Amino acid sequence: MLLKDVAWRAMTSYDLPAVQGIADTVHVDFFETPEVLAERLKLYRNGCYLLEIGDKPAGYVLSHPWLYGTLPPLNTLLKALPAEPDTYYLHDLCLLPVTRRVGAASRIVEALAKHAGAEGYPTMTLVAVNGSIPFWERHGFEITEVPELYGKLLSYEEAARYMVRRLD
Repeated sequence: MLLKDVAWRAMTSYDLPAVQGIADTVHVDFFETPEVLAERLKLYRNGCYLLEIGDKPAGYVLSHPWLYGTLPPLNTLLKALPAEPDTYYLHDLCLLPVTRRVGAASRIVEALAKHAGAEGYPTMTLVAVNGSIPFWERHGFEITEVPELYGKLLSYEEAARYMVRRLD
């Protein structure tokens, strides 16, 4: 496959049915309603992208400013972003198997890190699930223990970990 056939672009509301389909396929154990996905796009369009391979949706990323050491609850409407966010949160990076080994995940992570740094956030944070810890470690994220998050992390899965990447 030619690299030019793989491209990230800004997500629009028209993409939400495809995003939901990808989420339902990949994140069987982490269901989020269409309303939750739509709200993330509405609250912070600058952090929502769709991956296309040959003009077909193959992945997405949802990200937004947030508060360090806290987690937005899974499958819950936020209503608003924090008034004084202090980290950039990667809510979801979800890719169909066809995207493996084309470098798309690494490209969007680095683009979001540049964006977060330009916006003045000192860190990026996320919850690693589905055995993704090695991927995130390759991109500068480290497991960070926050005892107050243990219960919320367990709501994802037993192996879920809060991870942080310093941007400064």
